[in-house]
Amino acid sequence: MDAHHGGHDAPAGSGHDRHAGHSVAMFRDRFWLSLAFTLPTVVWSEMPQMWFGYSAPTFPGSEYVPAILGTIVFAYGGQPFLKGAVSELRDRLPGMMTLISLAITVAFGFSIAVTLGLPGADLWWELATLVTIMLLGHWIEMRSIAQAQGALKELAKLLPDRAIRLLPSGEAEEVEVGALAEGDLVLIRPGARVPADGVVAEGMSSVDESMITGESRPVRKESGGAVIAGTVNGEGSLRVRVTGTGENTALAGIMRLVASAQASRSRAQDLADRAARLLTFVAIASAVVTALAWSAFGAELAYTTERVVTVLVIACPHALGLAIPLVVAISTTLGARHGLLVRDRRGLEQARLVDIVVFDKTGTLTLAEHRIVEVATAPAVELAEALRLAAAVERDSEHPVARAIMLRATEDGLQVPQARGFAATPGRGVEAVVDGRLLAVGGPALLEGRGLEVPEPLRDAVERAATAGRSGVYLVDDARVLALFTIADAVRPESREAVQRLHTAGIEVAMITGDAQAVADAVAAELGIDRVLAEVLPADKAAEIEKLQAEGRRVAMVGDGVNDAPALVTADVGIAIGAGTEVAVEAGDIVLVRSDPRDVPAIISLSRASYRKMVQNLWWAAGYNIVAIPLAAGLLAGRGIVLSPALGAVLMSASTVIVALNAQLLRRWRTTG
Repeated sequence: MDAHHGGHDAPAGSGHDRHAGHSVAMFRDRFWLSLAFTLPTVVWSEMPQMWFGYSAPTFPGSEYVPAILGTIVFAYGGQPFLKGAVSELRDRLPGMMTLISLAITVAFGFSIAVTLGLPGADLWWELATLVTIMLLGHWIEMRSIAQAQGALKELAKLLPDRAIRLLPSGEAEEVEVGALAEGDLVLIRPGARVPADGVVAEGMSSVDESMITGESRPVRKESGGAVIAGTVNGEGSLRVRVTGTGENTALAGIMRLVASAQASRSRAQDLADRAARLLTFVAIASAVVTALAWSAFGAELAYTTERVVTVLVIACPHALGLAIPLVVAISTTLGARHGLLVRDRRGLEQARLVDIVVFDKTGTLTLAEHRIVEVATAPAVELAEALRLAAAVERDSEHPVARAIMLRATEDGLQVPQARGFAATPGRGVEAVVDGRLLAVGGPALLEGRGLEVPEPLRDAVERAATAGRSGVYLVDDARVLALFTIADAVRPESREAVQRLHTAGIEVAMITGDAQAVADAVAAELGIDRVLAEVLPADKAAEIEKLQAEGRRVAMVGDGVNDAPALVTADVGIAIGAGTEVAVEAGDIVLVRSDPRDVPAIISLSRASYRKMVQNLWWAAGYNIVAIPLAAGLLAGRGIVLSPALGAVLMSASTVIVALNAQLLRRWRTTG
């Protein structure tokens, strides 16, 4: 099996790993030292001297320079491959290390025999060059993997080493971050990193959360607002009550998910591993056939051995082993950088096949809080004035409708005056004196109690609210109705764009909700949603997903990861949205850190982009061998086209580099892609 995870950087649980215990530095050091021994091996070998028309300096024993240095290169430079072969054979999973070891061992054994008197030409310089080139290829490969998995290390660096803890006495002390405990109060100065998850107890500032959530704009924080460890405080000073430290922070959860996703298997990886194992057997069989064929043709033993070694080298499933894992590492870290956390690689792989996305409505497409979605005013009453007066009346109320009106007034930058004589009448509304006028805010019962009629200019707005199943509250004075405020669970500003992007990608969009049909239809019409599943109880959502699957649809379910857990698990791809700092969502394959539905088409885009890279790499890695193995075996030797073992190693390493570079192109992916 050729699962490529780079040495010490490999996540746990990656299974059989030919690079277990290896490191980038180890391959680098072995390459440079082997190169230092290989150069004189080549210089003192007969074949290069004949090719380039020079004579190497002679001294007593100089004829043994290639043998001595070639042996050193075999023993020192070839050690990682020989150990890897032993491990593969012990696990009964012969692969790339087995092929490389076979090639260099055959070349070494034959060269020793020739040096000791067997007729023929030795392969010392070919052996030394082969080992050195293989070390270079592995060094390049492991650097690529280490860079791809470097996001985990970068995430770990986000946490500061020290924090300022505030004592009950008011004094401040600087402590190690590891010394913080839940409930501690910490001071976060402007420009400092947040040392632990927490809630703002005092202060106001903007926090840069881009490295955790992918949100490009600083997020405003004030008393009661949650902050995430590793984010950067802006211009204000914050006092934060710690709610999570160490392994219990959102950052630690993200790192666990990234590591788990990089270690998880995908179908494409299984395919690559099967292809690599098959190629190993094909290579060994080809080497045997090559040896028998050239022996039958009466070729010299040295020539036959050279053909066998070249076949074994060039057929190494090196590129195949790298084709998928490098794409996995890059796509997983790309996703994490944009707030798309992959819990299961198979989920990301399946996302490219999705043809219908089912969104839960409340909290996913909507904000899950009361908002004013429309204001209609009577003649001679300005919208801003109506909002100002209604907010003043509702200022002392804790009702969700009151909060919606106050929020809209605040967003519009209105100065809300102080009211007097606030009173609430159960079932009818509230009233207060504002600017010397007795005003009231309430529903239809308020109008009935006061004997007021809805004026003609407001009746269209009343009908629209009724048709959409939305509630409306009125602002009235003693004589007339001044305004109608239509209240609803407001649609997220990003939802329309998310639906449009999915449509552009050729994907149908559905919405599932427990709300009444009229309410659901209104939201669907506003967003351009194709199919509405309304009045569905939470327990029945999974059954609705199964009905879609029975139609032959590939379904992605998008929900909050709690109430929607059965549906998320049932869907082909489960996407938990709005996780925020709660990254340990058990349901679903993918967790979206932000409450932004636009991340759903981004996931599908990333899935398609990464799959394209996997397929391209697999075709190159496998297809190259269709041409390379016959050439290595000497099929065109009659036409003067013969590959040496060293050239075979160069071509094999080049194919690996091409696969690595192609995978790196995935870094150009953007969430809007």
